[in-house]
Amino acid sequence: MHQNKKTLLIGASPKAERYSFKVTQMLQEYNHEVVPFGVKKGAIGALQIMNEWPEKESFDTITLYINPKLQEHYLQKIIDLNPNRIIFNPGTENEKLADMAKQNNIQTTNACTLVLLRSNQY
Repeated sequence: MHQNKKTLLIGASPKAERYSFKVTQMLQEYNHEVVPFGVKKGAIGALQIMNEWPEKESFDTITLYINPKLQEHYLQKIIDLNPNRIIFNPGTENEKLADMAKQNNIQTTNACTLVLLRSNQY
């Protein structure tokens, strides 16, 4: 069994064709607790998409599904959560956030969360 890596998914969408939707479901299938966060209201399966920033929670992993421009508002908030790692999915790569993470001893990975899960590298 995999170790549960509590994950904050930023950019969650209630649309089933979106990667953020698929990844939220797959994280659950792989027994990782996942908190979907986004501006859209709705649900992914039984999980409600959180529209309030989860300030008091701790996460092993933050996986990003919003572009660098949209990330601007969350940079310090992401660092303040002090996750073990941040995954930049394709199109979300952000040098500024990666540098901030490095300065705070947070590991960063440019990778596709779906691929990491499927290949047991999550």
